[in-house]
Amino acid sequence: MLAQLIALDWGTTSLRAYKLGPDGQVLEQRSLSFGIMQLPKTARVIHGRECADGFELAFDEACGDWLDAQPGLPVIACGMVGSAQGWCEAAYRETPADVADLGHSLQTVRSLRGVDVQIVPGVIQRSRLPNVMRGEETQVLGALQNLAPGAGGDLLIGLPGSHSKWVEVAGGCITRFDTFMTGEVFAVLSEHSILGRTQQHGAAFDGQAFDRGVQVALSAEGQIGVLSTLFSARSLGLTGELGAAAQPDYLSGLLIGHELAALAQVQRQRRHSVHLPSIVLIGNGALCARYGRALDACGFARVTLAEQATERGLWQLALAAGLIVSPSR
Repeated sequence: MLAQLIALDWGTTSLRAYKLGPDGQVLEQRSLSFGIMQLPKTARVIHGRECADGFELAFDEACGDWLDAQPGLPVIACGMVGSAQGWCEAAYRETPADVADLGHSLQTVRSLRGVDVQIVPGVIQRSRLPNVMRGEETQVLGALQNLAPGAGGDLLIGLPGSHSKWVEVAGGCITRFDTFMTGEVFAVLSEHSILGRTQQHGAAFDGQAFDRGVQVALSAEGQIGVLSTLFSARSLGLTGELGAAAQPDYLSGLLIGHELAALAQVQRQRRHSVHLPSIVLIGNGALCARYGRALDACGFARVTLAEQATERGLWQLALAAGLIVSPSR
């Protein structure tokens, strides 16, 4: 089956390449460690020219053979590749933003192969405390494609990770989003603070310890704030109530619990309702399972997991940009 599009999800630490066929079907995919902060450094000949540029080298490694086999394939990329530190900066688009808005705002970079790489812009939410995303906007738009008509009216899309995003949508548009640096804070505390001194990593997931952390965040003690409860990850170990292997999952539950407690509060305030929205999660399966467990404890009753959100989003953006043509047209 002939491919119709090469789609790249190019982030800070990794590069995922997808060869897509009709209707966005994934024909082949690859994952490389060539994120924008760890690009290849060994020069080699690309398309008859000596090259030492890391972006060109990574691009050729990811999909050069696909382009050799099928010249002229359009290429679209999302993620940090479009940041100021990326291959070519793609300026943010302001909220509200939808497929058409982003698809008509792609930034073009010409590769050494003579192939144009179309880069998806990120999204900015301007306010007193501005918020930005790169890559997540594509995943959100891809997740929306799988919803039944009218299903996005009472919906919140969550993207757990180092910088978790919670995205509000309306009429197919990204309207508002919040960012929680939960994953990065967990890593910093575990690796560079006193809390990590007694932690034992590598053990199987301790659901009981994780749930305990979530419940502490939701308790009266937790209402004082995350800075007040963090030290319990150490003090419970010192008193023998929390083993070394359980401490990482307790800390994870504590931080995620505080994130979701704040999320529930702000959602109730914005919606002027005690009812919480349905949740669609996008991301790593194990991490989404943790969030699903904590969301249930926080009162978010309807949680589903989106699949192939990035690939679907890039396909829809390529259609909007005219890089490919829908069979129905």
